[in-house]
Amino acid sequence: MDVIVAGGGIGGLSLALSLHQAGIEVRVYEAVRDLTPVGVGINLQPTAVRELTELGLGDALAQTGIATQQLSYFNKFGQLISSEQRGLLAGYKWPQYSIHRGHLQLLLLRTLRKRVGRDHFRSGLSFAAFEQRGDRVGVRFRDRETGAEWLDEADILVGADGIHSAVRRQLYPGEGEPRFAQQILWRAAVDAEPFLGGRTMIIAGHFHQRIIVYPVGKSATPGKLLTNWICQMTVPTAAPPREDWNRRAAKQTVLAAFGAWQFPWLDLPALIEHSSEIYEFPMVDRDPILVWTFGRVTLIGDAAHPMQPIGSQAGSQAIIDARTLTRALLATSDTSEALKRYEEERREVMSDVTLRNRRFGPEAAMQLVEERAPNGFSRIEDVISQQELDSIARSFSAAAGLDVETVNGRPSFVRPSHKTGDSCPTGSV
Repeated sequence: MDVIVAGGGIGGLSLALSLHQAGIEVRVYEAVRDLTPVGVGINLQPTAVRELTELGLGDALAQTGIATQQLSYFNKFGQLISSEQRGLLAGYKWPQYSIHRGHLQLLLLRTLRKRVGRDHFRSGLSFAAFEQRGDRVGVRFRDRETGAEWLDEADILVGADGIHSAVRRQLYPGEGEPRFAQQILWRAAVDAEPFLGGRTMIIAGHFHQRIIVYPVGKSATPGKLLTNWICQMTVPTAAPPREDWNRRAAKQTVLAAFGAWQFPWLDLPALIEHSSEIYEFPMVDRDPILVWTFGRVTLIGDAAHPMQPIGSQAGSQAIIDARTLTRALLATSDTSEALKRYEEERREVMSDVTLRNRRFGPEAAMQLVEERAPNGFSRIEDVISQQELDSIARSFSAAAGLDVETVNGRPSFVRPSHKTGDSCPTGSV
């Protein structure tokens, strides 16, 4: 069996490493010519860290990212709503890592080239079209610089090419652009002094205006950490065109909206001022689709279930997609049956998470506090009960497969190989 993966992001590279571990031949095509560590921070949930550890990347993750120990929610005045332990402290056998997206992508790429070979990752070639021919899929790629075409074929094509997936567009030609949630995000990564112990992720505010801040790695400056910050707010304007996504934003634009968000434990205006590059993009997703798989073609990650960035889900779920698909291909020699099993296990769950994220996911408690106590509070217990807080958190974790019992208790998707396994970070099993 051989597989073509269209897209060299986190999902596509994780799938390629997983397929190689399982003894399945794989070739990855990426539209970008030269991958550089662009982007900012993401969170890898323990369920995804488990899979990357079983791919032999546990030590590298520990060296690259920050093992997040706590997630805390605050109102817009910096008053604590609730805190919950994360990773090992929460009872998982694997940590939760906050990590720079670009650094993670390059880690996966270096590992792929080392294990599978440089010729199995082909960059600068964007997906153009596919054609199913009996038991094979012919795929056409185009060189973005010269316009020259590259032809390949395999038993399976996997679209891992993100929210603007060209593979998905061929399957759903009338779908149109992503759904805009009427919110804009500004984000950056900057060296900063540690806050709240240096291993805490904070979310403050409410549905229409909030911030998310957490460290993602070590800094070259002693005593500081590379810190990811996001400012998010509702806007009355239409979604910017795709070519304006990730454009640079002026500091004054962000400060005009968030210049007063200064707490005893966090100086957000200072983070904004010290950021050399601030990027702006819309908060978008797509409506769930009823079918991911057509014959020998299927989708994973944001190509399959693009969701709003709530609950630290997208990257982790793309990795779980990759491992679930690999397990399905190992379970049967019938390709159609394998792709069917993969979709049956993942599609409904991801559709539910996508819709839950539109309702603010696990961050819904922040909106309830804003509605009930818009001017702040003396005691959080007078505003929202611990039982209500716990209920919101448990509901989302269970739906997304993130609860401790599920993550710790399930069998491995793919049995780790002695060739790719490495030691787990201290405290994990």
